[in-house]
Amino acid sequence: VVLSTRQQCHGPRPAHVRHLSSWGTFRSELLGSSDESGSCSQSGRLLSTRQDLDFQLSQVQINSILRSNEQSVSVPEFYGGGLSSVRKFESNQLAANMPNEDHRSAATCLQSKGMLFGVFDGHGGWACAQAVSERLLYYIATAMMSKQSLEELEKCMEHCRPIPPILKWYKHHADYNYRDSASLYIDQLRVFWQELLDIEEHGEGMSPIDALECAFKRLDADISLEAQVPLSNDLMKSTAIQVAFSGCTACVAHIGTDGIHVANAGDCRAVLGVQEEDGSWSALPLSLDHNSQNQAEVERIRAQHPPSERDTIVTDGRLLGVLLPLRAFGDVRFKWSCALQQSVLSSLESAVDLDSLNLYQYMPLNYKTPPYLDVTPEIMYHKLRPQDHFLILGTDGLWDELTNAEAVRLVGEHLSGFHLQAPVSPSERNLKLGQMHELLLKRQARASPALDTNGATHLIRHALGTGEYGELCQERLASMLALPEDLARMYRDDITATVVYLNSDLARSHHS
Repeated sequence: VVLSTRQQCHGPRPAHVRHLSSWGTFRSELLGSSDESGSCSQSGRLLSTRQDLDFQLSQVQINSILRSNEQSVSVPEFYGGGLSSVRKFESNQLAANMPNEDHRSAATCLQSKGMLFGVFDGHGGWACAQAVSERLLYYIATAMMSKQSLEELEKCMEHCRPIPPILKWYKHHADYNYRDSASLYIDQLRVFWQELLDIEEHGEGMSPIDALECAFKRLDADISLEAQVPLSNDLMKSTAIQVAFSGCTACVAHIGTDGIHVANAGDCRAVLGVQEEDGSWSALPLSLDHNSQNQAEVERIRAQHPPSERDTIVTDGRLLGVLLPLRAFGDVRFKWSCALQQSVLSSLESAVDLDSLNLYQYMPLNYKTPPYLDVTPEIMYHKLRPQDHFLILGTDGLWDELTNAEAVRLVGEHLSGFHLQAPVSPSERNLKLGQMHELLLKRQARASPALDTNGATHLIRHALGTGEYGELCQERLASMLALPEDLARMYRDDITATVVYLNSDLARSHHS
């Protein structure tokens, strides 16, 4: 089984020698052997460590692990005052970190139109992703509400009446909310809608494009403010500090009758599954990754700082040599001035145990002209067409393992009820006769029934279990799932996938 270590998203870059040592010690304890082999890339990633794990999970155990967080929701044909653009959605998560630093959200806008779906990839802890997954969809929906609806909310608050619901949430039974901070979050949301009421042009509410950008930026500003001001108790303050000093990337889709708007900040991704006239599937990306591989993004950040910092802003593929994503919520270490960071942390020393929160006085090298990081989302719009069948939202843990085309092919084939294994060209592989025979035996059944009814689970299974020749390798999948907690995150990331199945009939009627 070939396993590959992964780079950490936040904080000092990992010592990959330590990863090798940990794996060797772990294997030695299990198998009584000290033999170790592996090679490192220029970035320090361990490219291959070939090991045979003595413990293998059964098919029942594999299925239990993969399906424990899956969710499937069917949407009524007529919903929210009209035909729904969404037929159903399926979602799933697989943790590598404990607790899981990925989060997901899904909701219907009750005071405006459309549905919202989001995936959130935390780093430096889970706190920021948790808070953003709870709050961001409220900010987006509120920004799209009409002035009349906002006035009704304010009247209810003033007279202590129950406020009309803004969202209908679709929660998994294991989802968690910051209950101790609920009052703070409501107060901040109220301040937001009060400011919207003061805008004369608000009228019927913001367009999805404006609402998405406004909500991303406003929530991040609130997260920053909450970490600086006095709060009612130490627990609330501790939470606010953890949220602000950790970080998360986010990819959110608003799906309405007019089409899909995707707002992305960071390296989560949205990909549309399109069925061509010949029945084949193609992938249409609706977001761009904000990392060092996106040269336009690197130049955008460099342009915001003096020329003297050009060579130090992004080093070793990371912002200031530390952070992988180049846009994110939280991460105030890359946004606040040095003086503000020192002031806030110093003021907390008597009330909050900073060591227990993994907070310490630390400045990245070459931290001269902050802010270096922002959360302004890049927004794409796509008008729905009859050939557009589904949208995949995934955190980078999914896209580390699958290309856009592979993910779309897997979901497309899953829709048709069977799985076609990816073709392999022998000339490209330079296979010997014996190897070809082995490959043909593995792929004897060209079409095989899908093991999962949930499309997101199907994606995760193949992301971790696809072998060298495109076949589903149970041994590899079992090995990846059997890794202990302290080792799993070195070889794979948390994975979250949401597959939204679109109403092609509605798109067809609009198209005609």
